[in-house]
Amino acid sequence: MDIKLESIHHAYHQVEVIRNLSLHIPHGQIVCIVGPSGCGKSTLLRFIGGLEKPTSGEILQFGEPPPGCLNPLTYIFQDFALLPWRTVYDNISLVLEDHPLSDADAHHIIIDTLQRTKLLEFADALPRQLSGGMKQRVAIARALAVKPAIMLMDEPLSALDSQTRELLMDDLVDLWTRQPFTAVYVTHNLAEAVRLGHTIVVLSRRPGEVLQQIHIDKPLNERQFGDAELEQHQQQLWQLMRDEARAADAELLHE
Repeated sequence: MDIKLESIHHAYHQVEVIRNLSLHIPHGQIVCIVGPSGCGKSTLLRFIGGLEKPTSGEILQFGEPPPGCLNPLTYIFQDFALLPWRTVYDNISLVLEDHPLSDADAHHIIIDTLQRTKLLEFADALPRQLSGGMKQRVAIARALAVKPAIMLMDEPLSALDSQTRELLMDDLVDLWTRQPFTAVYVTHNLAEAVRLGHTIVVLSRRPGEVLQQIHIDKPLNERQFGDAELEQHQQQLWQLMRDEARAADAELLHE
């Protein structure tokens, strides 16, 4: 399933947040969105997820969801949002409870998801028994359990230390390589963007517009820490974001 954003404009009262933004999220790719603070990255994600409506413009969905899809769109947040009294197994089962599934079908989906995310041996553990990285892995598993057409990821690794972040990026790449999914991934971390993004969309300072789109052709499973090509893309992104941040500061000084 593809998503297209056409001529999106949004304002909160008198503050213009997004201006004339158009974007295509193609099926089977991870699109990362980066930009200065306050440029509308998370707002765009809420529009795509239907949690909020733009002042004007359209968000269009094309194509059919994958076989067995229970929720076309699903979120992964920075906050793990796990219920502390439920085990890993039961936290994943939570998203299946409102769907007309037999106990056997739900159990099969949960076990398959636990296996895909390397969590099977932790099925009976409570969240308090898990590290931050493991908790986020459970949140990813919960999102995958509904077999979504689009995964909306709002800085999902930002609360983790650098080592755990690297390991979870490896996990996401492994998951995508074995069964490609479509995702919109908002992040401030440029190393995450070049590691995970097929396309990286750079937004301007507020009001957010598409400043540039960078496409990386190297397969995800061939991208490694310290890769010179990725470093070059990261430097390019930083230059763009730094210039936008400086321009925004200059505007504030002259107001």
